[in-house]
Amino acid sequence: MNILSGWTKPWRLWRNAATRPYHVASGTHPDIRLYDKHRVMWQLVLTLALIAGSGFTARARPQDTTPRLRPQDFVTEQTIAGVKTLIKRRPGSQTVAVGLFFAGGAGNIAPAQAGIEALTLAAATEASRRFPRALLRRETARLGCSLSYLVTYDYSALTLAATRQTFEQSWKLFADVVRHPRFEAEDVTLMRERLLASLLDDEDDPDALLQQTQARAVYRQHPYAATPTGTPEALARLGVADVRAHYARLLTTKRMLLVVVGDVAPERIAAEATRLFAGLPAGTPPKPLPLLSWAEADVTIVNRPLPTDYVQGVYAAPPLTAPDFPALRLAAAILRDRIFEEVRVKRNLSYAPTAFLTAQGANLGGIYVSSVAAPQAVEVMLKEIERLKTELVEPAELRATVAQFLTTTYLAEETNSGQVAALALYELVGGGWRQNFTSLDRLQAVTPEEVRAAARKYMGNLRFVIVGDEARTRPLREGLTPPARGN
Repeated sequence: MNILSGWTKPWRLWRNAATRPYHVASGTHPDIRLYDKHRVMWQLVLTLALIAGSGFTARARPQDTTPRLRPQDFVTEQTIAGVKTLIKRRPGSQTVAVGLFFAGGAGNIAPAQAGIEALTLAAATEASRRFPRALLRRETARLGCSLSYLVTYDYSALTLAATRQTFEQSWKLFADVVRHPRFEAEDVTLMRERLLASLLDDEDDPDALLQQTQARAVYRQHPYAATPTGTPEALARLGVADVRAHYARLLTTKRMLLVVVGDVAPERIAAEATRLFAGLPAGTPPKPLPLLSWAEADVTIVNRPLPTDYVQGVYAAPPLTAPDFPALRLAAAILRDRIFEEVRVKRNLSYAPTAFLTAQGANLGGIYVSSVAAPQAVEVMLKEIERLKTELVEPAELRATVAQFLTTTYLAEETNSGQVAALALYELVGGGWRQNFTSLDRLQAVTPEEVRAAARKYMGNLRFVIVGDEARTRPLREGLTPPARGN
């Protein structure tokens, strides 16, 4: 039985038919007398004679010497009117994804104006010179396209998603939003209120509060202190004039990157991009970000009368371009799986404990758990970190972890928008877009010794944040607090 397809191979049924008596009961069964020895001999002779008479001669199958195309071979890199442009053609794709990225992220913003980039791009997608708000909404609905934006610590973007059939018309909407956003006072006010409401909601969410407190503790002296989503105090001070001035600083060719993925000809995109970027000032490129570093562990407590305590500890990690980043990436993934097994499966101390590693300009790795028994859960997690530092990972476990990355990477890049995001990430903070296509090869080359070395080098001096009942988490706080100098 073929397990994959469910059908039975006939030769398996009749393999031993000639070695035992067989009586034909009906015409639906093969008659083994057809396989009489002399009959078979004569059939073989006749077949060979026919082959010889036809002049047929066996020839070796010619070897295909055509070079196979790699995924990166479908990417066209151009500089159009001073803007680097990446176009990946996906033949047969029925959608097109576009991202116009603005490099710099938090590095473009002073902490007093945190959130201005999110407010600016949100307001930009509301209306443009040729398409007031009502008309823009009707047109996006009619064409089935989507205009949106994103903000991160390292860059932001205006995005377009459209079908291949309506791409040309959808691009006109996108281009007018990019070059001529209206920034009406009504739109800026509405977007500011939405952003403020989201931030105020976060104060009632222990997980969101944990992340905000962690960011303030870790990024205090770093450009990332200007959080992309902003603060209520900073957003409340921003108005139309601030938004217009900030967008003018963004719309410069040395800060911009255009990425397009879909079944569209590069020549067609080049022609449209030439018109889009014509006349833009060059500006100045963003400054490189400093890496995160600290010498000592730390604990920050946010006292909340909650039934569950939320705990996260982070360590400073290397950039995507570091030679040992792939090894640390695997170490963090192995730690995640082990923590899940030990904390949830074996001890039932938490529903969703995890370990993580960010992929941005200045990276963090860490552990997270929410639990009614946080001290015990964190103790188990820290022991798993020490295990990674002292024991070599089994080759089979390492191979399985690499296989997980293969699967998750391919799933994330199934969509055109996923591929736009990956190309932009590596181009802006990962050493160039080509690194996106070699990252899995680098993971497959990592050895158990390199995983242990990465864990030893980076997984130390964790800075913890605890959101929960202060009295209940006191043993955890005391266990994590480093001793005073001289003790």
